[in-house]
Amino acid sequence: MAYRVGVIGGGQLARMMVPPAVHLGIEISVLAETEGSSARLAATRVGDYHDVDVVLDFARGVDVVTFDHEHVPQPVLAALVEAGVEVHPGPAALAVAQDKIVMRERLTALGLPIPDWAAVHDAAGLEAFLADHGGRAVVKTARGGYDGKGVRVVSGAHDADDWFAALADGGSGGALLVEELVEFRRELSQLVARRPSGQIVPWPVVETVQRDGVCAEVFAPAPSSAGRVADVADDIARTVAERLGVTGVLAVELFETTDERLLINELAMRPHNTGHWTIDGSVTSQFEQHLRAVLDLPLGDTGCHRPHSVMVNVLGGPTTGTMADRLPALMLDQPAVKVHDYGKEPRPGRKVGHVTVIGDDLDESVFRARAAVEFFTE
Repeated sequence: MAYRVGVIGGGQLARMMVPPAVHLGIEISVLAETEGSSARLAATRVGDYHDVDVVLDFARGVDVVTFDHEHVPQPVLAALVEAGVEVHPGPAALAVAQDKIVMRERLTALGLPIPDWAAVHDAAGLEAFLADHGGRAVVKTARGGYDGKGVRVVSGAHDADDWFAALADGGSGGALLVEELVEFRRELSQLVARRPSGQIVPWPVVETVQRDGVCAEVFAPAPSSAGRVADVADDIARTVAERLGVTGVLAVELFETTDERLLINELAMRPHNTGHWTIDGSVTSQFEQHLRAVLDLPLGDTGCHRPHSVMVNVLGGPTTGTMADRLPALMLDQPAVKVHDYGKEPRPGRKVGHVTVIGDDLDESVFRARAAVEFFTE
């Protein structure tokens, strides 16, 4: 039989699902937002994922619909389910990923470890939270923020007045999320995959390095994580996946605090930047595993090929030309480095690709990965 997967969203995550789909004989189609998208090789249609008719027409030719991002509106998701389309992850799980306040409410109800938080509607509410939390906090827009967007550290009641005004102008009557400013030692990410029939398989917990709110580097496995840290991170991610009914790949971003706790920062219900190392460093990549999971096929081994994998994002890209122009020089200088070009035009701060180095020595692997990125950013 032929398996047919439809991916809504034409970004690099959809692009990186294409090779494992080809290897497994899966027919993959992409509903892209624009012509020339990162996933253009598999983009069978360009259309607006907000349009129910467009999405339903796209879904008629596939067995299951999954996603490159979490932004498809709930009414569109509901229409897919009503039409009998398999949707993974499902609308109920995606609703938690789409709204950070809903996410905090659900995680609180499940008794999972998260920063202290509140939903605030105005400066007075923010002032009250600041008064109870040492005068500084993190404010986040409930929807739409990613890669450092929609996140702000505040120390005054009026530091988010523009966001409150935007909520009022939009007539949404919504709120902002405010959280305690966590003292953390480092940031971690735990990825797991879950099938609709219940099987869950984790990867090793990884350490992430953020720059300006954007993931810049990933070390897998996270140094000094064997034992308690790995066990707690695994247990948290499994609990989230099971209790929220997540299907496909789930990323749970975590703070490791200075007082030895692990707190959930964010959730992503799709392949994630912190799992890109798995393409080269793991027996089964997150992209192959996601396809297996949403089709309810047995999940693959997630063991590591080498003791260390280091992934470094190419942010912005070269000041002249493209990554492809610089590729021959890198290949000659570092033949063991694995390069992933997202087919995007360079732009300051934009993720245009990544490199991965796997090896037996962490410091050497980090050095080689950082040196490789310099070929594409100078």
